[in-house]
Amino acid sequence: MFRTLRRALCAAALLLPLLVGVQPAAQAAAADAGAGYWHTSGRQILDANGQAVRVAGINWFGFETGNYVVHGLWSRDYKSMIDQMKSLGYNTIRIPYSDDIFKSGTVPASIDFSSGKNADLQGLNSLGVLDKIVAYAGQDGLKVILDRHRPDSGGQSALWYTSAVPESTWIANLKALATRYLGKDTVVGIDLHNEPHDPACWGCGDTATDWRLAAQRAGNAVLSVNPDLLIFVEGVQTFNGVSGWWGGNLMGVGQYPVNLNVANRVVYSAHDYATSVAQQSWFSDPSFPANMPGIWDKYWGYIFKQNIAPVWVGEFGTTLQSTVDQKWLAALVSYLRPTSTYGSDSFHWTFWSWNPNSGDTGGILKDDWQTVDTVKDGYLASIKAPGFPSGGGGPTDPGDPGGGTAACTAAYTVSSDWGSGFNAEVKVTNSGTTAIGSWKVTWTWSGSQKVTNMWNASYTQSGATVTATNAAHNGAVAVGGSASFGFGGAPGGGGVPTVSCTAS
Repeated sequence: MFRTLRRALCAAALLLPLLVGVQPAAQAAAADAGAGYWHTSGRQILDANGQAVRVAGINWFGFETGNYVVHGLWSRDYKSMIDQMKSLGYNTIRIPYSDDIFKSGTVPASIDFSSGKNADLQGLNSLGVLDKIVAYAGQDGLKVILDRHRPDSGGQSALWYTSAVPESTWIANLKALATRYLGKDTVVGIDLHNEPHDPACWGCGDTATDWRLAAQRAGNAVLSVNPDLLIFVEGVQTFNGVSGWWGGNLMGVGQYPVNLNVANRVVYSAHDYATSVAQQSWFSDPSFPANMPGIWDKYWGYIFKQNIAPVWVGEFGTTLQSTVDQKWLAALVSYLRPTSTYGSDSFHWTFWSWNPNSGDTGGILKDDWQTVDTVKDGYLASIKAPGFPSGGGGPTDPGDPGGGTAACTAAYTVSSDWGSGFNAEVKVTNSGTTAIGSWKVTWTWSGSQKVTNMWNASYTQSGATVTATNAAHNGAVAVGGSASFGFGGAPGGGGVPTVSCTAS
């Protein structure tokens, strides 16, 4: 990829696809999927109980930059952001890092501790903060994929090593991470190196440049200390003279697959972008966007379609400013297969990015680090997928064979209020003794507030009374588990009403 400053920047009209949810039967079957460590079977990823899962997540960057920590903590508490990710229907977080975080003396910068924010991060180094984020994500029922994004905070590298960070350091740090999270199955795998590109090759046999051979060496090293992890292997830029996005060319896999000492651990990862990142020849093809499925088939889709291995689109994103980009995103979402039709027999994905300060794509959050870009998020609705059991480990709960009682509670929180409007989140918790398949939350404002938009739930409003019902992807909630939704309203200053919750 012809990369701009997207990774380094640091804080300072097409109709949307209709929300098509998981059918109730499929949703119920998948409700508890995701337990324990995962492995592969053909093109699917299976959990510890053999149930298929779908990674439907978001990139949250910052550890790879000179802040040495995820961005946005200068504005918000990390727990509130993870809660919001879950409320939007993302089930996995890809967290980029650089090898700098392993150096003694590296400390995170730009964390706001005022008003009790991020209180439990005070005094921690970068790895200590990462531990906290992983633990809370697991508690929320999200999985984590760690991404070795850069050898140091200065920038990306074409190869997996540099003169300052040799291969031995890369592998030692990968093993250190694998050991650090041994037995903590919130971390399901490691993306070995971000976006290898020319002169990196695939299958050329030169140990200094053959990324496929390097991935085998590193993958086996990781599995030697934590054999349960998935190994995510990105593509290169050029294979047999055909070039594409950095990390997005997996054409060599058919002839030169990655072979590891532990079977069923490889997931291939592609990156794909739109014109806000860089121009490519296919965007000006007269048949665009109808030509795009063939492009994706050639570079990486064939791996999934031929049942070789799972495919994870680890990064894709756009500012959505141009019509071309809007058509590209709609086409890609369709290609990745709607959950309502295919369930977990689909491509996996993590959108770039959560952060608004990604220079050539923007993020799911707007510049205030609070407000959701509901247009961008809306494009992803049909490929979102159920979350995973909270706690980050253990077998799935067999449930209550006696039927039990369906019940829920709801907590309403105002996340921001600027006078003329506000944003709020509602967390629904299964307080009963049996899993629920749907929920409904009701409240009545004391003032003239009106809902202006809502995500991860549908609503009706009659006077001051609002009734919100679950979306298709978050109605099923295990005992003790939770789901969330958010909304914008106006005017602000309405306070927090009393909410009621009913479940079935």
